[in-house]
Amino acid sequence: MNIFRLAGDMTHLISVLVLLLKIYATKSCSGISLKTQELYAIVFLARYLDLFTDFISLYNTVMKLVFIGSSLAIVWCMRYHRVVRRSYDRELDTFRYWILVAACSFLALVLHEKFTLQEVFWAFSIYLEAVAILPQLVLLQRSGNVDNLTGQYVFFLGAYRAFYILNWIYRYLTEPHFTRWISCVSGLVQTALYADFFYYYFISWKNNAKLQLPA
Repeated sequence: MNIFRLAGDMTHLISVLVLLLKIYATKSCSGISLKTQELYAIVFLARYLDLFTDFISLYNTVMKLVFIGSSLAIVWCMRYHRVVRRSYDRELDTFRYWILVAACSFLALVLHEKFTLQEVFWAFSIYLEAVAILPQLVLLQRSGNVDNLTGQYVFFLGAYRAFYILNWIYRYLTEPHFTRWISCVSGLVQTALYADFFYYYFISWKNNAKLQLPA
């Protein structure tokens, strides 16, 4: 554990809390991609298979359970909550996300650090997380206007990965046998996908204006 990983974990947790606040306080999921949320649920379920085999620390276990539980709760609300599901932007959320799942599955079978079930699923989850935000970004571009809570959710989600890049750099410099190259490359790809959003988020913050993305 180091300060960059802790900052990454906290910003990730804040992003989840902001999204839950939006859904439960406003009873609306407008502007939120169900496809992205389902991808994140798959990511956490695939990554945390070691929850049943390895105990690292209470903090580690609690965070894993929080991310699995919150992602499943968000998907459930968007699909089945009698009020929330009415606000789902089904017409705008049409990204063919099964292509991402298939591509990441193939990539994990070809590029992994060790050919074991747990390591292949771990690699799959890393690859999938790198691109899971794509349906969300496409939905926001199609809708144009972005409400405050949705904008904050995406911002904190991007900031979490940026902190993790600093964490990997720190670990590379301080740990002689750190070789998580899959995480590093995927994290750079994931952060790059947020570049356009970060630019418009900064412009709206600087001008104290409503966040708008170009169609």
